[in-house]
Amino acid sequence: MLDMIPPELWWLVAIAFIAGLVDAAVGGGGLVQLPGLFTVLPQHSPALLFGTNKFSSAFGTGAAAWRYARNVRFPWRPVLFAAATAFVFSFLGATAVSLLPKDAVRPLVLVLLVAMLGYTLWKKDFGALHRPREVGRRELVIALAIGAAIGFYDGFFGPGTGSFLIFLFVRFFGLDFLRASAASKVVNLSTNFAALSFFVPTGNVLLLFAVPMAVANIVGSVVGTRLALRGGTPLIRKLFVGLVVVLIARMGWDTFA
Repeated sequence: MLDMIPPELWWLVAIAFIAGLVDAAVGGGGLVQLPGLFTVLPQHSPALLFGTNKFSSAFGTGAAAWRYARNVRFPWRPVLFAAATAFVFSFLGATAVSLLPKDAVRPLVLVLLVAMLGYTLWKKDFGALHRPREVGRRELVIALAIGAAIGFYDGFFGPGTGSFLIFLFVRFFGLDFLRASAASKVVNLSTNFAALSFFVPTGNVLLLFAVPMAVANIVGSVVGTRLALRGGTPLIRKLFVGLVVVLIARMGWDTFA
């Protein structure tokens, strides 16, 4: 029976577990899982690998969102507003991939990441305290704008989506890093399902690999969420800074190498 299992699957299951763990805590699971898919399955088309990645990560993100929602309180109205526009604009971003050059986006994203890291390190108490703001019409408009911008970005490009969401929820809604991470999972889940509504009907998912990877992603997500809830905001802030540094290094390499 074990002889019938493709040898690549064992590698991908391990990669999906690590990706789920990282993503649940602070986002950035795609930095682990997507390169892993391209390395282990180079014979398949990019569309198939992107679809397989989204299928797997959607389940892990869903598990993280569910666990956070049970254990962490955050303002649901702006989060759901952001999730709604993120769904629509993520689908639009996916359809724009063939129309716009991705290489033109990398320098801008690199600048935004450096600015985000600098701001986080400069403001020592940024995200350290939970000081939620009153949610009025202005905050809901901001939530819609965040969902639209990040949703389009995730559908079109992707790397760092979770980090951008965490930063924006801290900056504009006064959440600490733990609650911002929890809120980001809800929006990220919406963008994942938007992408799947494009990939699944077009047959761009390798179910033989995607289903076991989804299970591993869920297990990793449960472990990552538990670590985040135990470590709280101090741990997530450190992981956030570390992830953004990795993102800057990767985007710098892709831009200038």
